[in-house]
Amino acid sequence: MLAVKISAVIIALNEEKNIARAIRSVEWADEIVVVDSGSTDATRQIAAELGARVIEQEWLGFGRQKQFAVDAAANDLIFSLDADEEATQALGEEIRRTIDNGNASAGYKIPRLAIYAGREIRHGGWYPDRQLRLFDRRKGRWSEDVIHESFRVDAGLAVGDLKSDLLHFTCENITEHAHMIQERYAPLSARAMYASGKKASVLKITAAPVFSFLRDYILRAGFLDGPQGLIIAGFGAYNVFLKNALLWQMQREHER
Repeated sequence: MLAVKISAVIIALNEEKNIARAIRSVEWADEIVVVDSGSTDATRQIAAELGARVIEQEWLGFGRQKQFAVDAAANDLIFSLDADEEATQALGEEIRRTIDNGNASAGYKIPRLAIYAGREIRHGGWYPDRQLRLFDRRKGRWSEDVIHESFRVDAGLAVGDLKSDLLHFTCENITEHAHMIQERYAPLSARAMYASGKKASVLKITAAPVFSFLRDYILRAGFLDGPQGLIIAGFGAYNVFLKNALLWQMQREHER
């Protein structure tokens, strides 16, 4: 048992294929909280059987949902992970050592290693993808961004870095990746861009995707990740194209 108690918190929706792996990877925590936003599969049952405290909460948006989970935890020291992530044994041990040596920082960034279509992705801008996931909840809070939410510590407080990886099991296949872009990332990004006053243009719709592909595949060495690296760079370009095209559509509809 850790001298300083820690809660691991997870938000979930229809994650029966992932939730057990995530929970088992943080069994060293004093408490595991799963906040479910209306799963229709066995997510809640699996989580409860593995000893997690399951709380039902309708969807609030990524940042607000994660903040709800943080607020619901029994302890101030929080390790936050997603249902499709796994804390490696090395990461769990490093977290324990960090806590035992004195929790000097308000939070700690952790390198996240993506597993895409069965391959570790270490190039193309996908690694180390440091995420602030270990933190004292009294010293910050989750942003309310509609996409790419993050935990932000209060101004002036120190943030440390851990070395061990947090695994992120992203897409198992191309169909899943295409669906995520079309149904989540591009629409959410377009709405956020529109709300912030950004404007679409022919140049952005045509040139930005090309730049995105060349940057990720060539400059960031995505080619070293084999076929998966090529596919990821291609989908990255598609996401840039689609979000700008959707932004153009929103502008056009507003002008009518």
